[in-house]
Amino acid sequence: MSTRKTISEKIEAAKTEVEQKEARLKELLKQQKAQERKDRNHRLCERGGKVEGLLPSLAKLNDEQFEIFVQKTLLSGFAEKVLRQLLPPESVTSAESETDTAHSNGTAAKPAAAVQNVSANDSGGTSTSARVAS
Repeated sequence: MSTRKTISEKIEAAKTEVEQKEARLKELLKQQKAQERKDRNHRLCERGGKVEGLLPSLAKLNDEQFEIFVQKTLLSGFAEKVLRQLLPPESVTSAESETDTAHSNGTAAKPAAAVQNVSANDSGGTSTSARVAS
């Protein structure tokens, strides 16, 4: 018997190798998706905590009240102006189209607006003055 592989054996070996590579790719994509989900959850929790830290009374709102608060504050003209100042021009354009899409779908897009803490109330209260980072 010859130790050389026939063409049909080479084809079968190549098919097996392709199947293994496809399975590996599928597993890597699954891991990537899980990591992206984990990163997003972490980011949402972190940002939500920062918002509640600035406005502790938000914790007392139910989900519907919180959604109304977000819509009336973050979807205001001022919030969009702040967003334009913070993001590069190409990012603002895509953020505006997402907001427009969300409005047409009846859902609320939640753009992020960064503020810089300027000074705390010296009387020991929780009032904080903030201004837009420029």
